[in-house]
Amino acid sequence: MDLYKAIRELYEEKKRLEEAIASLEELLEAKAVTGNLNLNGLRKRRGRKSMSAEERRIVSDRMKKYWAQRRAKGGKSA
Repeated sequence: MDLYKAIRELYEEKKRLEEAIASLEELLEAKAVTGNLNLNGLRKRRGRKSMSAEERRIVSDRMKKYWAQRRAKGGKSA
């Protein structure tokens, strides 16, 4: 085994590892600054999505229909 070749390969691997560590540290610093980054560097959505009045009306109508059907079936009482 050629020791010089082994040492050269280890130095190349060390360089790749140092670059990977540096990029991960940059990601951590960016996360610390903004406080809301995921691993892809994109902003995470916090909280619920806001709905328009039309969307709220649609959901309301759907839930009224759902509960009317539940009452009509005479399901378990709480």
